[in-house]
Amino acid sequence: MRSILPFFSLLIFACTSTQPPEKVGTNPNLIKTHTSMQSPKETTTPEKLDTATLAGGCFWCLEAVFEKLEGVHQVVSGYAGGTAETADYKTVCSGKTKHAESVQITFDPSVISYEELLEVFWHVHDPTTLNRQGNDVGPQYRSVIFYHNEAQKSAAEKSIKEVASQVWKDPIVTSLEPYTAFFPAEDYHQDYYERVGDGNPYCTYVISPKVQKFKKMFSKKLKE
Repeated sequence: MRSILPFFSLLIFACTSTQPPEKVGTNPNLIKTHTSMQSPKETTTPEKLDTATLAGGCFWCLEAVFEKLEGVHQVVSGYAGGTAETADYKTVCSGKTKHAESVQITFDPSVISYEELLEVFWHVHDPTTLNRQGNDVGPQYRSVIFYHNEAQKSAAEKSIKEVASQVWKDPIVTSLEPYTAFFPAEDYHQDYYERVGDGNPYCTYVISPKVQKFKKMFSKKLKE
């Protein structure tokens, strides 16, 4: 579960528990969506677009940032690194699955490159803390780049050495894992920050400052 300070834990729970998570297999619409996203480039992405799958803590945070970049067509919050049978919020939050909360980014490489997405990635999360982002602790919050091909793998390895290591003094613990499948999170997780905003203390104290910092740092890359 998201955490900022113990003082706010009850407030966060009250805001995020109004729509209880549904397990995969209990909602036909979720099953259909999960199936269609397992090969996003083949089934939903036009030829000129590309796909990046990244994990760096709470997917609400990453989604709120990446969807504002020029050249990004879609950002979906979901789960990667595990199986369909365990790809639901309640199970993933147990920390007992192989999933990481992730975002699937559909982008136009003629407008924004994969390397530029990775540069943003290093600035909007902490890639030096193993299985943790702030007070969010567990393997589901680990830092991962799920590469879709060898070109992405090479780009990620180079970015870790030449970019991430310059941004962060401590060793980078981000893992590189081959992409296998991506399972979209439940509907109430999608566009969460855009819909809820400061109506949730987690958004106010964690996401909003991160978004404002990102806007200042990457102002030239933002959508109009």
